This record gives sequence, structure tokens and C-alpha cells, in this order.
Amino acid sequence: MFTVNEICNAVGGQLFGSGDAVVTGVSTDTRTIEKGCLYVAVKGERFDGNDFIAQAAENGAAAVISDRAQGADGYAVPVILVQDSRAAQLALARYHRSRFDVKLCGVTGSVGKTSTKDMIYAVLSAGCNTLKTEGNFNNDIGLPKTLFRLDDSYKAAVIEMGMSDLGEISVLSKAACPDCAVITNIGYCHIENLKTRENILRAKLEILDGAKDGAPLIINGDDEYLKTVEISDRRVLRYGFGESCDVRAEDIVHLDEGERFTLIADGKRCDAQVPVSGEHHVANALAAFCVGRSFGMSAEDIIPAFMRYEASGMRQKTEQHDGVTFILDCYNASPTSMQSSLSVLGGAKAEGRKIAVLGDMLELGEMSQQLHAMVADYVTANAQVCFLYGEEMRACADRLRAQGFEVYHSTDKAELSAQLKGFMQKGDVLLFKGSRGMRMEEIADSL
Repeated sequence: MFTVNEICNAVGGQLFGSGDAVVTGVSTDTRTIEKGCLYVAVKGERFDGNDFIAQAAENGAAAVISDRAQGADGYAVPVILVQDSRAAQLALARYHRSRFDVKLCGVTGSVGKTSTKDMIYAVLSAGCNTLKTEGNFNNDIGLPKTLFRLDDSYKAAVIEMGMSDLGEISVLSKAACPDCAVITNIGYCHIENLKTRENILRAKLEILDGAKDGAPLIINGDDEYLKTVEISDRRVLRYGFGESCDVRAEDIVHLDEGERFTLIADGKRCDAQVPVSGEHHVANALAAFCVGRSFGMSAEDIIPAFMRYEASGMRQKTEQHDGVTFILDCYNASPTSMQSSLSVLGGAKAEGRKIAVLGDMLELGEMSQQLHAMVADYVTANAQVCFLYGEEMRACADRLRAQGFEVYHSTDKAELSAQLKGFMQKGDVLLFKGSRGMRMEEIADSL
């Protein structure tokens, strides 16, 4: 809840109209405006929110933030004129975040940031009411929406931060002001924009730009780029499987219901388990352990909380239909996440065949053909048959055929679905994985 004057001061805007009105919510979409909301008129790729100010007022908006000077004083509700509405919303979110005594963890990385966020949430929420990023609200529009949900009931928060170019995580971090920061890995996502993994590392390290003094940086100590990171004025905690990691896992045992392992930290060895398959989830648990300890939780409270983990969205959901096992991991894809998902397929128990159903990995730029061909090595190590969808997956198909591997490839989703439907049998285990734009769940649904 804000007064209009309070908002104007927080965002450094120019007020047209009365500043006494009280705002009870924030929205960038006139379709979700409720009486008393602040409407933030942001520009998108296909629309300009400034065109809908009058409609927002009709729908009950109490005030508006706008970056269009013309007509700012001609509406029935107060208008706060700013240079950039997106930046103003971030500034207001930062102000709102500052009003609460909440321990906040920021999470980023090329892949695995959502599953790591969910594991951290499982740990922190075992001790107190915890806010987390929902869905894909990890950009400069979504992150403020999450922060605006903060109230006195929350004592902790875990906030995901995504990016596609340099400078983007910096503004998110400055709004969220993390008490600790986690970077999961440095992969190939968005290399089309950033060109090199060194630049991706630079972009991910921007999570420190808004971090509080003394906030630890928690990083994957096995990642070839992150293992080189040293911050002179900040504690760096490394997690992973290597001997040099501050928190590490050994003796991993694959179970039908997840992974069992030994967690080693502070010279102590503890039995631990996660309720999902894949060693990457063990790494996520190690990251969550570091966050929990940084926020004052004991190992005795953290380790049982791993079993509270629940995956978000279309990430590694396992379903049984007519004797066939479907592993649905259709939210997104990169070379690193392809390897992780295929390792889950490889570790699955199957009476029949292990079948990989993979779609293109998008936004890989000039390295796309090379990286798609590389996926073939992960396929041969973990699957017996492969169905590939998309133009970019042609490179993977060519390498698999050269190795004598059984592979089916098509750029027609209906054709590939029909082939797969005639091929699969009871006892088979199928993994569905691809970039969000490939909508691999549509193939699974058709079966």
C-alpha cells in the first residue's frame, strides 16, 4: 500500500494531479486492473501501455506511471511522469523490498536456476514463511511483481533472475538487494547475444551489483568458469562434487524415488536424500544447504527439508500411461540441461527401451550446429533410440546415423508424433526435452 506522493518520491517522477490517493496494488496489464491499483504503462515488443491509460482509469486504477509526456496531465487519475516506466517499476519494487526485514536469496545461472530456486525454497520454507518467484517472472517486468507480494508475513524470499544480455541482471539485483547470491553454472544459453561464455560469466556476476555488503556468493565449484571466480571483498562458497568445494556430495546412490548421498560440510558427513532423479538435483540441494546455513539454519533442519522439493511447471515430471513412462522436461533446453535430462533417462529403470524425444535448442547463434551435434554423445550414453524434431536437430541426427544409432528425424511435428506412436511399446521410457518454443509437450500430449 502506497500513497501517490510516496510512489512519486520512490521513482523520482513528476506528479500531475493529487498525491493523496492510496494505491493498493500494482499492474502492467489493464485486464488485471482492480480498483485502487497503480497502472504502470510499459512498452512491449507489440504494444505501448501508454495507449491504455484511459482504459486503466476506467477499470479502477488509482494512479498511473507513464513515460509519455504528451497528455500526462489530461487524465482523470494522477499520473506520475518518468523517463522510463520499466525502470520506475523496478525503483518502486526496490523501495517496497526495503520496507521489510526479509532475508532474500538471488538465484541466476545458465541452466538449473528454477530447480535450484525451488530446492532453496523447500529449505527456507521449512523454517519460515518464504516468498519465491513463480513461473517465469524472472525479468524486469516479472521480478517487481514478485517483490510487490512481500508483506510482514514473509521472513525469507528466493528470487530468480534471468537475462539475455549484459546489464539486465544488474538492474534486477539492484531492485532485489540480495542477502546472498547463487550462480548455478555458466553454459551456452543466450550465446547468440553474448558471443562468448566469458561474457555470460560477466553477465551472471552482475547479481552482485545490488547485493548487500557481506552477502556471500554461492557458486558451483565444478563449473569450469565459476571455479576461477574470486571476489576480494566478499565470501565465496563453492558447492559441488569436487574435493575443493566447501560443501560437497559423495557416495551418490540412484533410487527409484530419487537420489541418496553423503553431504560433507564443515568437516562433518551427513546422510541426505532428494525426491527426484538426477545428480544435478543433488547439486541443487548442496546450493540450498549453503543458502540455509548462510541464513542461520542448522544442518539438522536443512537436510530433511530437501524432501519437501517440488518441481515447477513442465520440469522433469514423470507420468505413467498404459504401461509407458513419460519424463516431461519441456520448459527449456540448452546443451547442459540436455545432458542432465538425458542422464535421468539413462538412470531410469525400464522393462523396454529408453527413448529420447528431443527438440531444437534455440538462441545458440553461430555455435548452434556444433552444439546440436554434441548432444549426440549424450544420447548414445543414455538412450537406445532417438526421435528428433526441428531443423537444428538435423546435426544431431547426422552424427547419430554416422555412429549407427537408431534415430528418426523430422521438421514436421505431426509426422514425428505419428512415427513415435507406432513405435513405442509397453515398458518403454520416453524423455521429452526441447526449448520452450518447440513445445515438445504437444508430442507427448498426442500420444
